[in-house]
Parts: sequence; C-alpha cells; structure tokens
Amino acid sequence: GMSNIIGIIGITIAVKPVDKKHPYGHKKSEIIASLFIGAMLFVLGIKIFMTGLDRFMHPEELNITTISLITIIINFFVTIYENKKGKEYDSYILISDSIHTRSDILISLGVLISLLLIKIGVPIVIDPIISIIISFFIFRASYEIFKESINILLDSAVIDEEQIKNVVNSFTEVKDIHKIRSRGSHNDMYVDMHIMIEANTSLEQSHALSHRIEDEIKKEINNKCQVIIHMEPYHKKENTL
Repeated sequence: GMSNIIGIIGITIAVKPVDKKHPYGHKKSEIIASLFIGAMLFVLGIKIFMTGLDRFMHPEELNITTISLITIIINFFVTIYENKKGKEYDSYILISDSIHTRSDILISLGVLISLLLIKIGVPIVIDPIISIIISFFIFRASYEIFKESINILLDSAVIDEEQIKNVVNSFTEVKDIHKIRSRGSHNDMYVDMHIMIEANTSLEQSHALSHRIEDEIKKEINNKCQVIIHMEPYHKKENTL
C-alpha cells in the first residue's frame, strides 16, 4: 500500500508542466519515487532473510489461508498488467511497483511451496532455506531498480554514440560530428552534439539541416528525443609538401 501511495505522489509531481524554476520539467520525481520503492524492497529482503535465519533455530508451523491464495492470483495479474503498462508508457514507477508486487507473490509462493514439501515428508528446514533464496531474488530486484534510477539521476549516457553517428553521417552535408552527449530516460531523452558543415552554408540552410537531423534521430532512435545541435564551420585542409 505504501509503494502505491509513493507511486501516486511521484506521478502526480512528474506530470506537472514546465515552469521557470524547472525548465526541464518534473519527470525525475518519478525516478526518485522509484528509489523509495527500491529501498522498501531492500528492507523487505533483509526482513525475509533474517526471518529465514531465525526459523533455522526456531521452526514454526506453516499455514496458508484461502485469502492468501486469492491474493496470490490477484497480484499475479496485477503484476503482469502493471509491468505491461509500465513498458508501454515508459514509466519507471509502474515497472518498479510491479516488481514490488511480484516480491509479495514470491513470499506467498515460498510459504505455499514450503508447506507442500513439508506435507510430503521434506524436513521443515526447507522453509527457512526457501525464505533465504527468495530474499536474494528480492535483493536483486532492489538492485536493478537502484541501478536504473541512479543512472538516470546521474545523467548517464542513454544512447550509444555510434548509433547517433550512423544517423547523422547519413546526411551528406555533415563533414564531422563530435562532443556527442545523451542523458535522461526513454520517455524524457536529451541529445546534444557539435556538427561541422561547409563554412559557406547559409544560416537558413543550417537551420533546416538541424531540423532534418533532429527528425531523423526521432525516427530512428527515439521519438521523444529533444535534440540540440551546435553548428561549426568546416574548412577543408589542403595537403602541403
């Protein structure tokens, strides 16, 4: 429930329009909210791990209710739907929350599997073993959320330079391309670069070329790219003996 509340707050802030204090918008609030969910998963992983260790020394009788079984089924479909929509909308908060919900399924399934195995004669020690295994799956999920979110907040490159070069070099007017940078996320991407063109190219022609390059980048790489191009004059070097 808390992860859902955090998600609602994060998305509510993220969709706010651009203002003077936030010229790039508020979309990173969604990434910050994802970090909170990642932290909640990490704490949950520790709790499951410690519970597993404690049950080695203090075994408990397991039980699972009809409500628990219904919850597993509901959460299964919620996870699939939420993950699907997260990918469709490029929403990190929806994907992160679907991972959080999936961890609930793992915990409940762990209890169910342990119960079934004990019923057929497997020693009760199987319960803490399964709990510890599940905790590592949860730790991994937490790590993936942290890794992806922190990379975005630190403005890590999101597009391979060669991919951008291949698109830009397809224009015959371009003589050289350098200082390529990219940052952001799949639904909020920024690309900037320096391009060299013939020195006698008019301002109007340069402007038209930059728009053509931007349109091609959006077409070939990501239609949500915001592209900034710095034009520089190219002077052909003459060979000298």
